[in-house]
Amino acid sequence: MNQTLTRPLAVVTGASSGIGYELAKQFAQNGFDLVVTATGSSINEAAGAFEELGAVVETVQADLSTYNGVETLISQIQAIGRPVEAIAINAGVGVGGKFTETDLQEELNLINLNVVSSVHLAKRIVKDMVDRGKGKILFTSSIAALMPGPFEVVYSASKAFIHSFSEGLRNELKDTGVTVTALMPGPTDTNFFHRAGMDDTKVGADKKDDPAIVAKQAFEALMAGKDDLVAGSLKTKVQGNISKVLPDTVNAEQHRQLTEPGSANN
Repeated sequence: MNQTLTRPLAVVTGASSGIGYELAKQFAQNGFDLVVTATGSSINEAAGAFEELGAVVETVQADLSTYNGVETLISQIQAIGRPVEAIAINAGVGVGGKFTETDLQEELNLINLNVVSSVHLAKRIVKDMVDRGKGKILFTSSIAALMPGPFEVVYSASKAFIHSFSEGLRNELKDTGVTVTALMPGPTDTNFFHRAGMDDTKVGADKKDDPAIVAKQAFEALMAGKDDLVAGSLKTKVQGNISKVLPDTVNAEQHRQLTEPGSANN
């Protein structure tokens, strides 16, 4: 990359598909150059779409569920020699099913990607932003953070961690010029539910929000420095706001109706 470029630089993780892909497009459309990362080689194909929107794009193929994967991304960012103006820490994965039957290694991998890598990446990025007195950080949480999640208990807990982490970090940084925004989408039309083994659930089978709309709302909230955002359709926004006031026992039962294996036929 040409270090003399004046366009701001944004980093987006999990950018090869879904919300991350649409977030990267938002940054590109709004004058940012990009560092984008995903586990597979599909990130290189996605980069072409971002370049068509005017962005100079650096791709990093790395498994962020590992310590070395995060450090690889950080090394690539540092090698570019340009400050990170914004970062969307978005990469994540789900695991659906009965906790007594789900695979432990898959759930530990989920924690490593959704939680550990988010903290690791933030740790490496935030200090430089604070030293410069500017920067914007977006964490992709979920409306699942607002409720206990039967049949995806580890996923929901991981997103509750991210939401709490985002809000705490935001307060800690409130006088530094660095803002932190937590994105809380509802069910979104991505490959998430298929990968999580939830095709036979009601939430997996039902109509979902457009990831492009979620990403646009997220980008606007990030640029405005908002603290958090329930993003997506009006239905999702209403559901998120209701979940904030209902008791956990009620939220858990409502969540169960959406995620219980076999509920797609109900």
